[in-house]
Amino acid sequence: MTELSKTATTAEPLHPLLADRWSPRAFDPEHQLTERQVTALLEAARWAPSASNSQPWRFAVAHRGSEAHRGVVEALSSGNQTWAPTASALIVVAAQSVTADGASRPWAVYDTGQAVAHLSVQAEHEGLAVHQMGGFDGDRVAALLDGDGTLTPLAVVAVGRRVDAARLDETLAGRERAARQRLPISDLLLSVRPVPVSERA
Repeated sequence: MTELSKTATTAEPLHPLLADRWSPRAFDPEHQLTERQVTALLEAARWAPSASNSQPWRFAVAHRGSEAHRGVVEALSSGNQTWAPTASALIVVAAQSVTADGASRPWAVYDTGQAVAHLSVQAEHEGLAVHQMGGFDGDRVAALLDGDGTLTPLAVVAVGRRVDAARLDETLAGRERAARQRLPISDLLLSVRPVPVSERA
């Protein structure tokens, strides 16, 4: 098995768990997640920060070979169905965007994203890889969940062990081997406009 290194090129050194993280499509179809690994991933997500400690994230873990897994795969976009089923598990990520009594949680999506980011770093520490997907039928995924109607599916996360990109078709293999790219920091910075004296409280 050939391990493909895609360490990020950065302006300043980053922790290897961050610099070495990337989102593969080639997963080992024989690899099984252990119960300990799943617990570690969910613990990492559980301890993410959230507004007023609301913890709006919810997760459904569907292991490869289960009926739940088949249901999630069928809800994926056709492009994701070509590679995602070989991952050890597919984790449905949902946000509780309203409380049980109907009150809005305006930061639920932001907070849930932080929880998945924590999960992805823990996965790297565990020698695992994750690939987060937005290509799925939200209504079909929501129907698979046992929530109370307050949940909004946000992503499906493939988790497993990376393998050689040669297992993929030529198009996907080319995308797998391509260099990682990001906008420069200068393109990400905004200026804060000063408030005119006449408008200050």
